[in-house]
Amino acid sequence: MDLRETDEQQLLRSSVAAMAAMYGRDYIREKVRTGGHTTELWAEAGKAGYLGVAVPAEYGGGGAGMVELAIVAEEFAAAGCPLLLLVVSPAIAATVIATSGTAEQKERWLPRFADGSVRMSFAITEPDAGSNSHRITTTARRDPGGGWRLAGRKYYISGVDETDATLVVARMQDSTGTLRPAMFVVPTDSPGLTYQPIDMAISLPEKQFTVFFDDVALPDDALVGGEEAGLAALFAGLNPERITVAAHSNGLARFALDRGVAYARERTVWDAPIGSHQAVAHPLAKAHIGVELARQATTRAAWLYDVGDHRAAGEAANIAKYAAAEAAIEAVDAAVQAHGGNGLAEEYGLGGLIGAVRVGRIAPVSREMILNFVAQHTLGLPKSY
Repeated sequence: MDLRETDEQQLLRSSVAAMAAMYGRDYIREKVRTGGHTTELWAEAGKAGYLGVAVPAEYGGGGAGMVELAIVAEEFAAAGCPLLLLVVSPAIAATVIATSGTAEQKERWLPRFADGSVRMSFAITEPDAGSNSHRITTTARRDPGGGWRLAGRKYYISGVDETDATLVVARMQDSTGTLRPAMFVVPTDSPGLTYQPIDMAISLPEKQFTVFFDDVALPDDALVGGEEAGLAALFAGLNPERITVAAHSNGLARFALDRGVAYARERTVWDAPIGSHQAVAHPLAKAHIGVELARQATTRAAWLYDVGDHRAAGEAANIAKYAAAEAAIEAVDAAVQAHGGNGLAEEYGLGGLIGAVRVGRIAPVSREMILNFVAQHTLGLPKSY
């Protein structure tokens, strides 16, 4: 593995950074204040091909991979305007359909993922299941008149109010009555699909929702990949999710550190910049080291995924997600502390990041579940749950 980025990857990074800089943190803060969506940024990023960079070229995408999609996610976040839906739509939904969808599903959805004209949310979490997907109770049963009937509810579903469809993980009741995992594409305007917002204490433009499926009628082709796809289709999207969440955290960490370092250079107390004092400089330097290690872990995970080593990519994606969340929390903390009281002033744009990066320890999988995974699958310790 060559850790040096190619010319194309460097150009992608600089181009995304330039676009993101035209929006910046003030754009996101205004969307949070007014309850708006990042519609303009999403549309421009889609038109430029950034959202579809990992969609196969035959469907109008960039034909690149997870390394490039991670670059896109990181650079938007590094400019202070992260796109959370980039994780669930291009990374999860588009990847699942590209790897496990039928030919018809690929033709229908992938060109629109490629140009950003469609957004798809992802619904797996349930109030009583948490990280245990085996306890999912949302069920799809065969309709005698044809198609499927979907019933159940999902919890903490990001941005369902601004997506065209949601990719729902359910238990499918097959012809023998056996329940097994499956995924369905459910248009968000389907009769019987309703949602209500969850009041959150963090400041993000993307809202969280509880989604209800009250006997939602779906056509046969709503089932992703057919009846035999099952867990393989689900797992196709989980590693990309972790990789892009890690990139998202890395970008926010870089944004915070840039602000903290700039302030430490400029703020003068007792005739010297505060950055000349080790009590200020060392936490920022330590945070920088953590962020760079997390970025390397993220690139490695994306590269392993792109070369098809999915077993190694699973471990690497979990490690990257864990490392990036921890590094982002430390970076934001160091940047806020360097600002003193100004770190919590709205003017400096850092206070709102405290909750935003803290989410990375919890979603899409908690750090404790990652430690369980590493303990069991990497270290060979007995299963603890």
